[in-house]
Amino acid sequence: MSQWLEQVIDRASEVQDWLGPIRQKSLAELREQRWPNRRVEAWKYTSLTPLEQLQLSGSDKATQVPYDQIAGLESLDLVFVNGQLQTDLKQCSLPAGLRIRNLSEADDESGADLFADIKPKRHLFGLVNDVLAQQGLIIEVADGASIARPVRLVQLCTLGGESHTRILVRLGEKSRLTVIEQGEGQDPSLSTAFAEYELGRQAYLEHYRLSLHQAKAVQLGGSHFRLLEKSQLNSHLVAYGSDLSRLDVDIEHAESHAFAKFNAIYLLASGETFDLHSTIEHRVPHGTTEENARGIVGDRAKAVFNGRIHIHRDAQKTLAELNNRNLLLSRRGQINTKPELEIYADDVQCAHGATVAEIEESALYYLQSRGIPRSQALVMLNFGFIQELVNQMPNRVLGEWLQVRLKDRFRQMEVK
Repeated sequence: MSQWLEQVIDRASEVQDWLGPIRQKSLAELREQRWPNRRVEAWKYTSLTPLEQLQLSGSDKATQVPYDQIAGLESLDLVFVNGQLQTDLKQCSLPAGLRIRNLSEADDESGADLFADIKPKRHLFGLVNDVLAQQGLIIEVADGASIARPVRLVQLCTLGGESHTRILVRLGEKSRLTVIEQGEGQDPSLSTAFAEYELGRQAYLEHYRLSLHQAKAVQLGGSHFRLLEKSQLNSHLVAYGSDLSRLDVDIEHAESHAFAKFNAIYLLASGETFDLHSTIEHRVPHGTTEENARGIVGDRAKAVFNGRIHIHRDAQKTLAELNNRNLLLSRRGQINTKPELEIYADDVQCAHGATVAEIEESALYYLQSRGIPRSQALVMLNFGFIQELVNQMPNRVLGEWLQVRLKDRFRQMEVK
């Protein structure tokens, strides 16, 4: 066990609140965990050295940190700074059918059945979050309620800051909701942001996770979903890289006729690391999953993608497709991709694939021959590679805002 993990266990022993019984179970699991190294398959290509060397001040005093407003989005913005909720929930005007409470002010009868229940126990830093998270939100949508206003959860990390937050979301039967999880930071800091979602029967969730940490900001988080009968998940991930960035996504088809769409875009500038692990569990018949991940990897950057679809013995009539495409901007960049299908049913339709390629010099030359500067030509070619997934985002206002930020990101990634 590492010194860092020993310190977490010591700190967790001092946490006392209504989640105590759940925390104790996770703490027991954490004590049995092996610290990941190259021999641990889930961490084979990602080193935790940046985390072990990270110096934190424990800062939670920053209250006024600017963040991008999205013109025209009309979202309900709930802002955390270094894990502390800055938005006064009492001042928020919530539409009928939507209830939002602070995790720290809840009790043992509200939210306990979601906390650490949807997220699998195998995630080391999910267990860390279990025992340390004291700030977060419980979001509930009533049966039949259609919430038109997106809920935007902005989590900002500043120099020396440490953030451990938990988001719990329950959608009632035939309800609709849009949630945007957005995390940002550049200075040395640590964020473990985990979210758990339960979609009731025939519910619809439009979900975005914008993991925009860069440079020295360390993020280790995840989004985890449970789909009940005929529910629909439309999830989109946009991620940058940093010294250490890891996300785990789990989608469980717990009841029949559920549909899950998961699109991921990751963009890595020079020397950055990003690791995405996704697991889709088809436990019952008549489930459908569409997963597409596209990455652009800059000079000396390293991306890891491990996408697993597990079709259980009783999950007949499953339709599942997994595709991962990657673009290297330099031969010194690295991508480790591993799409997996594990199938135990015999009446299913499944497919998977992965590609790694470089920008075609002929295409670059063509654009430059038409008077387009090299830097602009690279932006055009890069954006063309991911444009299809951006266009699939249902929220066009958010998509247009992302296009501007992504073009700026491409300029940072240019190989000189």
